[in-house]
Amino acid sequence: MSLLIKNAIIVNADGEAKAPQDILIEKGVIVKIGAKISPDAKKVLDVKGRTVLPGLIDLHTHLREPGFEEKETIATGARAAAKGGFTSVFCMPNTRPPLDSAKVIEAVVAEARRVGLVNVFPVGAVTKEQRGSEMVDMFELKGCGCLALSDDGTAVENSQIMLQALKYAQMAGLLVMDHCQDRLLSGKGVMNEGFYSTVLGMRGDPAPAETVIVARDIELARYLKTRVHLQHISLERSCELIRFAKSQGVAVTAECTPHHFSLTEEAVRDFNADAKVNPPLRRQEDVDALKAALADGTIDCIATDHAPHTQEDKELGFDAAPPGISGLETAFGLAVTGLLQQKVLTLVQLAARMSAEPARIVGFKKKGWVREGFDADVTVVDAEESWEVRREDFVSKGRNSPFFGRSLKGRVQATVCGGKVVFERECQ
Repeated sequence: MSLLIKNAIIVNADGEAKAPQDILIEKGVIVKIGAKISPDAKKVLDVKGRTVLPGLIDLHTHLREPGFEEKETIATGARAAAKGGFTSVFCMPNTRPPLDSAKVIEAVVAEARRVGLVNVFPVGAVTKEQRGSEMVDMFELKGCGCLALSDDGTAVENSQIMLQALKYAQMAGLLVMDHCQDRLLSGKGVMNEGFYSTVLGMRGDPAPAETVIVARDIELARYLKTRVHLQHISLERSCELIRFAKSQGVAVTAECTPHHFSLTEEAVRDFNADAKVNPPLRRQEDVDALKAALADGTIDCIATDHAPHTQEDKELGFDAAPPGISGLETAFGLAVTGLLQQKVLTLVQLAARMSAEPARIVGFKKKGWVREGFDADVTVVDAEESWEVRREDFVSKGRNSPFFGRSLKGRVQATVCGGKVVFERECQ
């Protein structure tokens, strides 16, 4: 089907168009960008001078299927992604069974294709059953469509296994993403170790639990002259380590989440389990450091770590409740509110952090930019619209968010994936 998007202010990672343009899409590809293209397409979407970004790409999403469909399914997660402006999501392997074999991954791919909303890229496990002791068959996983591997939910703690994983992943052409947390150091911590954990009498998760894995992975990547991607960075010290590594030419990339640059540990002072995340929310100094690292490119991209849970899960009490925030539907608004409105990033830089850089990290050649010849994945946004986050508006099964009732600025108006309008709010 052909689609004509009219009157779009196109923003890419290299700049913003000076005047509205039309975007003609045919067979899932952007075939022409220009002024006043003849409206002979089967569908016309007039965005009335709103901003059009490259389709947002999330490198860190939990879709829960198979095994935890009461929390989320590929269908509900894809709807949440489309509503949040994401056209491509990378789903983590900590399902049941985990994504450690071709059979399971092919089932996820088939279900995502059946749903037909957004691009779903399964991230295979690094080790069998995510137990950290035996590597998966990386070439098999590559053959069934995996672009990346992770044992997310836990780090690859055995350094010898991690060394071999990076080595074999390099040969297979796969990206290794690592969950930066040493379980022996974090122990049973449920919040950041510091003032609030002491005052509240809760077990703390110390900062070195993250930074020792960050430092180790950097050293292994440096030694092997290969790349590694560090997940959900949350600490000022981690930013310092990554910044220095990049200055030395180490091929390290990193992500941080909207909740980590929007909230501090103070959000859990009333034992709000919806603000319990892993890694935990940190100090104001860490929030400020994450913003600075996003601004200077030390942190390459924003990833949601969308982690939906049932209401019953989150009502178990702070100690027992599982960590995680349902983040796909609030990510763009939090980025605009916490980064654009505070002049940390420009909209051009946000297009880089949420589209172009994720595309570069995973090796996409035709995504992450609104350009002729590229995949027709685009997101229509209004960076000035204010809106309230409301539980009843969520389409994700997971309605675990500490942002309910909060007013945000910046809202997704429509999402186009592969030339198909998969979400539309107000554009006619």
